[in-house]
Amino acid sequence: MSAGAVSLETRHLRLRGTFPLESGAVLEEVRVAYRTWGRLDAQGANGVLVCHALTGTADVDAWWSPLLGPGRALDPDRDFVVCSNVLGSCSGTTGPTSPRPGGGRRWGGSFPEVSVRDIVRVQGALLEALGVHRLRLVVGGSLGGMQVLEWALLFPERVLAIAPIAVSARHSAWCIALSEAQRQTIFADPRWRDGHYAANEPPEAGLAAARMIAMCSYRSRESLEGRFSRDAAASGEFAVSGWLHHHGLALVDRFDANSYVTLTRAMDTHDVGRGRGGWRSALATVGAPALVVTIDTDVLYPPVEQEELAAALPAGRLARLVSPHGHDAFLIEGEATNALVAEFRARRPAEHDGKRGARAS
Repeated sequence: MSAGAVSLETRHLRLRGTFPLESGAVLEEVRVAYRTWGRLDAQGANGVLVCHALTGTADVDAWWSPLLGPGRALDPDRDFVVCSNVLGSCSGTTGPTSPRPGGGRRWGGSFPEVSVRDIVRVQGALLEALGVHRLRLVVGGSLGGMQVLEWALLFPERVLAIAPIAVSARHSAWCIALSEAQRQTIFADPRWRDGHYAANEPPEAGLAAARMIAMCSYRSRESLEGRFSRDAAASGEFAVSGWLHHHGLALVDRFDANSYVTLTRAMDTHDVGRGRGGWRSALATVGAPALVVTIDTDVLYPPVEQEELAAALPAGRLARLVSPHGHDAFLIEGEATNALVAEFRARRPAEHDGKRGARAS
């Protein structure tokens, strides 16, 4: 299958030396795919980091264009905007589709386990190499939101503000169960052999089915009823069934099954309190102003989780994105998301002189 597409504007950085993972495994020659917009100032202090979700890429202009541009929440006229493909993915950064060191076969299913903290530490190494010493904002949704929270905890001295969107402080049993069901559809595919698909086989039904399960959790009952109801095509297939099949096959065309397994397992490790005395204690140490965005119809990360998150952050502020579209609303409702993040940044003039802002309200 084809790995994730890499934009012509994508650049690559190879990290020097070895990179130890939380699991105890060690990676060599980690390669990071990234894109930037704007110009880094002389102090390296105008960085803005965008963190993508599960099957995302470094191409913010492709999947979050309403937020990127002059006068927008992510403004290249004032910000040096950076987005990198995450460790374990398949769009240019080291992951299961990468060759093993020494030019051997691809990692495939033997790629070592990674965590959200590993992903963020790779991003940290990238920004250090780029000369970005301070981040005015770290922003992202879902898996991206997990990275945002870890940035505030792993590199507090480098982060002036955060905006975690549609995410929780730790992955719930509900989310872990859905992820496990998706992984089992991949493993149950008869074409799956020893952590990869057999060569020259037809499209991977397991990965497509996993995506179909995921899409049901990314949208809401209201969204699917409003768009499809019980409408059917001339063939008799329900319209919503056709929509699911479309999304399943579309993912097969651009993503790798082993990367899907790797990253969903990384998401399951998400717990900001792990090794830090619990999630409330960990979040109490975050000094950066935080915009926590909740989506009223999100069934994957329901609003109660963002309410808890905002309450636990000393400078947390909760903003509600009202949409019928469920978890994916932070992508679908781009203009509304832009308005929330832009307003949050406008309330924080201190970010421009390198000082921490006051508690958000």
